[in-house]
Parts: sequence; C-alpha cells; structure tokens
Amino acid sequence: MTETQPTSYEAAFSALQEIITKLENSELPLEEALKLYEQGKNLSDQCAKMLEEAQLRVSKIGESDENTVIEE
Repeated sequence: MTETQPTSYEAAFSALQEIITKLENSELPLEEALKLYEQGKNLSDQCAKMLEEAQLRVSKIGESDENTVIEE
C-alpha cells in the first residue's frame, strides 16, 4: 500500500467503511476490487491493533485503580 495510513482509529475506520461501500455498491474490474480488498484488509488490521492497544490501556488503568487504597 503506497498511501499513507490514517493515524487515528476514526480515520482508519472511516476509510474502511468507504472501501466496503465501494466494494458492495459497484461492479469494479477484478484488479481494482482486489486492490480495494487489500487496502481494506490493511485498514481492518490497523483498526484491530488500535482497539487491542486501547483495551490494554484500559485494563492497566483498571488494575491501577484496584491497587489504589482509598483513605477515608
């Protein structure tokens, strides 16, 4: 993929949605459809990685909250 990848989850997900719409709503030549599919797969992987990283951050925050003693 020669294009720069989106840097935020929202941008990557939006680009992925556009690709899905193009693939679903048009009769593309095979080569163009394959390129779009490849771009979509890369964006999907990128989104999954971002979500996994966010989940790990939330888990770490939750763990640190559990270890914090609340003094009254």
